[in-house]
Amino acid sequence: MALRRIANYKTDDVLRKKSKYVDEINEKIIKLLDDMAETMYQANGVGLAAPQVGILKRALVIDIGEGLIKLINPEIVEQEGEQQDIEGCLSIPGITGEVKRPNRVKVKALNENGKNVELEGTGLLARAFCHEIDHLDGILFIDKIVPGTEKNINI
Repeated sequence: MALRRIANYKTDDVLRKKSKYVDEINEKIIKLLDDMAETMYQANGVGLAAPQVGILKRALVIDIGEGLIKLINPEIVEQEGEQQDIEGCLSIPGITGEVKRPNRVKVKALNENGKNVELEGTGLLARAFCHEIDHLDGILFIDKIVPGTEKNINI
């Protein structure tokens, strides 16, 4: 495993591009997921999508403190409710803001073994799924901040 450079929204246009579907789960994709997990943990994040390390592939990792989740080609298939809470992003250091997200989502994807999986998340996990899947479509949380809730914080 290796640490990867985290793209910054001010300088890296890769964050605004739509990621491509992963056609084949091979050693390169497995290594990418492992590297992303190591990078996320090193940066004290709860999620990281492949575009954030400069790779336009539909892959992400999440750990909200309940164990590592690795997903390939994830998509939200159900959502309900609403929550509004503060978000930040490893690619957007120094900015936080409140974002409205569904309170419950169901995601279908492939795991690193190529098996179909369906995961359900509420609260923070639902928020993390939405945030990271947005990255795969070139959408950043700052695009969705509730007006008046943005904060610039010094890091």
